[in-house]
Amino acid sequence: MTRMQRFTIAAGVAAALLLLLSGPGTRLGAWTFRSGFTMLRWGAYLGIAVAVAALLQLALARSGAARSWPLLAALGLGVLAAGVPWYWQRRARQVPPIHDISTDTSDPPAFVAILPLRSAAPNPAEYEGSDVAAAQHQAYPEIRPLVLPVPAGTAYGRAVDAARRAGWEIVAADSAAGRIEATATTGWFGFKDDIVVRVQPAEGGSRVDVRSVSRVGKSDVGTNARRIRAYVQRLEPGASQ
Repeated sequence: MTRMQRFTIAAGVAAALLLLLSGPGTRLGAWTFRSGFTMLRWGAYLGIAVAVAALLQLALARSGAARSWPLLAALGLGVLAAGVPWYWQRRARQVPPIHDISTDTSDPPAFVAILPLRSAAPNPAEYEGSDVAAAQHQAYPEIRPLVLPVPAGTAYGRAVDAARRAGWEIVAADSAAGRIEATATTGWFGFKDDIVVRVQPAEGGSRVDVRSVSRVGKSDVGTNARRIRAYVQRLEPGASQ
């Protein structure tokens, strides 16, 4: 292995480590999420450089596969380090830069018990108004209230059970008010998103509204809408319990 090959594969390992450590380090509190994003960005830049360097060396190589495998490994690491951030950036551009999604945008369910947990959160717990609602309706027209053909008490019990099965941490469950408050933690960075579920009597049975709000970040990359969509599907008639 040549010195240049060793340097290229070492740079590829460094790029991959920046990618692999950015999320878990943030989740464990070793650094802030902004530092984690910076690691992702510089890992991507380094990954691009590694991939280009590996391709150039492969193109100039005159020897066989025995000497090419380190460059192929470096190429793979570079593509991984650059590809993952590119994928998420591309997804972010496909959705509006919002982080508060509700099935009821005219009267969104309000947080009560969770408010102290969000006291230091950059994103407010209060709904931010018509601009957010308009962006949501355009991007996620399927996010709407769910009407169940059962009494509100029965619907509330199902809603609590569905929240538990979703893996959310239940913060409060007020059956008298028909309100459930919970927190969900994302997998990679460990971001905390808060959810409030409101169950009310309605014509023909009961109405369930769900709101999911990120504590940090301007854009949720569609996470809150996906969460609400999956939760509502658990509650729909005929869904497996």
